[in-house]
Amino acid sequence: MVLSFIKKEYISNKMGRLAVIRFVTTMAAAMIGTIWALYLDSFFNSIILVGFFSAALALLSFLSYFIFVPIVEKINKSKIYSFSLLVFSITYFLFGINSNLYYFVILAFSLTIIGTLKVMSFGIMVNNESSKKLLSQNEGLIYVFANVAWLIGPLIAGFIASKYNLNVIFFLGAIFTLISFFLFKFTKLKESNISSKIHLNPIKTFFEFFKNKDRVIAYILRGGVNLWFSLVYIYMPLYIIRNNLSELWIGYFLAATVIPLILFEFYFSKLAGKIGFKKIFKMGFLIVSILTVICFFVSNIYLILLILVIANIGIAMIEPTTEAYFFDLLKGKQALQFYGPYNTTVDVNNFVVKIAASSLLIFLPFRFIFLLFGGFMFIYFLICFKMKDVIEAKK
Repeated sequence: MVLSFIKKEYISNKMGRLAVIRFVTTMAAAMIGTIWALYLDSFFNSIILVGFFSAALALLSFLSYFIFVPIVEKINKSKIYSFSLLVFSITYFLFGINSNLYYFVILAFSLTIIGTLKVMSFGIMVNNESSKKLLSQNEGLIYVFANVAWLIGPLIAGFIASKYNLNVIFFLGAIFTLISFFLFKFTKLKESNISSKIHLNPIKTFFEFFKNKDRVIAYILRGGVNLWFSLVYIYMPLYIIRNNLSELWIGYFLAATVIPLILFEFYFSKLAGKIGFKKIFKMGFLIVSILTVICFFVSNIYLILLILVIANIGIAMIEPTTEAYFFDLLKGKQALQFYGPYNTTVDVNNFVVKIAASSLLIFLPFRFIFLLFGGFMFIYFLICFKMKDVIEAKK
């Protein structure tokens, strides 16, 4: 079941090609994501400041998603995606040669802004190439390929960071992103889904999006996954280093957290399409909540890392299905208008949790972070009771 996505019919079609491209781009993101918190810490030398700066980037990303809606509506998505890959490659290279704080801030802001175009254009292409009945399954395919990259990337980054320096990882990220740029050009995918109606007013788009209850709930639930990854990719690497473990352990941990995703995401994405999203979401958030709270009562760092890895079984139920669920709620070309605003849930949740976590660390020891994140996951579990259930198999 786990490896059924490698069938010839997947790799030969457009969805399979997009999955391969996602794998290559994610390799770059995974390597850089592994050392990103350490890179920030090299400038700020404070977990608290790292959290606040990350929150500022999340706020900038939130605004960009609304501002760029007209661009996504009227411009070919394949052109937008190609442009964003090229800019990412150049920016990663510049990160690798930069040691100035002010230049770093400019580059980080630029990458965040272009990143919104990258996410929107790719997500819409995946939606447009999928039938409604297979959308959750295809999203599962994309996420499996991405998570294989998240398994390999941290191991490479952890090894390099322990032996050399962080700059080498940025250079590798630039190379992988450039390779994905040429691979995407080779697919000759011409995304022609362009809206005849352009929504130029971001404030009006904001209110239109949030006036629908089902979209709001989907928006909230999607953010839960990224809130969880803030713990895994921002706070845990710094926690590992401050417990006198090497950068190699960061790679081991981040790679291990992906194993449950690779093993179970494709299965759960198909299951959600058959039995409905509601049951899958509820169980996923509850598992993560309970296991994260348990970490509060554990003092052994190795056991904590193991528990967080196991908790990702719950994330495997949620990550590939939230986006499919949102698209299933939309009609016509609403994806062009609302997919960007929908992705701001990542930034809202990241902003809230990073402000909350950084503020908490001013007054309390690090282990209280686990109570904070466990509490957030339980709130998402309760929200699941209010969601509209969708069963793709009945469409």
